[in-house]
Amino acid sequence: MSQTFWTLERTAQFLGRRATVRKGAPKGLPELLFFTDPARTPDPEAIARQLPRGAAIVFRTFGAADAEARGARLAAIARDRGLKLLIGADGRLAARLGADGVHLPQRLAHRARRLSAANPGWIITAAAHSTLAARRALAAGADAVVVSAAFVSASPSAGAALGPVRMAILVRRAGGPVYGLGGITEKTARRLKDSGLVGLAAVAAFRT
Repeated sequence: MSQTFWTLERTAQFLGRRATVRKGAPKGLPELLFFTDPARTPDPEAIARQLPRGAAIVFRTFGAADAEARGARLAAIARDRGLKLLIGADGRLAARLGADGVHLPQRLAHRARRLSAANPGWIITAAAHSTLAARRALAAGADAVVVSAAFVSASPSAGAALGPVRMAILVRRAGGPVYGLGGITEKTARRLKDSGLVGLAAVAAFRT
């Protein structure tokens, strides 16, 4: 495991422990999420093989023709290494792969409760880009929301950076478990230790 992976794991574990003490143990939530991206993480299998046990892969297919084959490879790595696998937006693919749950974009967060009811034991997360969106997703049955952007991010879809103070305010107002995504590195992650986040999520920070 690289130094970056190790630092992110330790920071995420610290956040998870504090969240558990403060709010009670969340529903089997991993503390560290790796979001795949075809441009920024073209070899997600290599990254998955280095993730710490208990972390989660969020496989976003973006309509790729080989999505099922790649998802199957990630599922095999997840089983072998004790990782969770969440599939982006596609409950049917998640079911076929025997995944651990689904990650929903903000526009589909309203589907969380239906997916959870149909698949007991699944972890359902949803993206949120504001306090209102976070509250709505959690009220709609999401187990946790992934809020971005925590810091300045190279992602073309990233909005304005929240920073540690505004992130902490959002977490307090959200009413449930929140992950921070966007601009997460081993240095910026440390600035979130007092934010109340349940864990960390990242894309480019995991590049090998």
